[in-house]
Amino acid sequence: MEHTLSTWTDLPAMAKIEVVVDGDDVPAVRDLFIDAGATGYTAVSGLSGFGHGGHHHGRLLFNDRESSSMLITVVPMDRADGLIAGIRRLFENRSGVFFVSEVHVSRPDYFS
Repeated sequence: MEHTLSTWTDLPAMAKIEVVVDGDDVPAVRDLFIDAGATGYTAVSGLSGFGHGGHHHGRLLFNDRESSSMLITVVPMDRADGLIAGIRRLFENRSGVFFVSEVHVSRPDYFS
């Protein structure tokens, strides 16, 4: 069976926000998530990859502040705008990137 998004129309749409920052900025992003009413998040440290700044190596030397991290949360659509505005303000004087996508969740009460 071929799946398309219309196959899952009974699953409520929410906003998934993924933020990649230096380890030092993780607490600020975490605070933005919590202040926006996110009920949880996932943090992944030691990221490696390639981008406009070249290669980034995910080695943890002495602590998790020496490498890049990604924080991921899912929020109801009505909370996304405020959270996105906060992340944009944070990035006015810090490096990083963020992604916003629509996701469909099976347990909306987990995110409300």
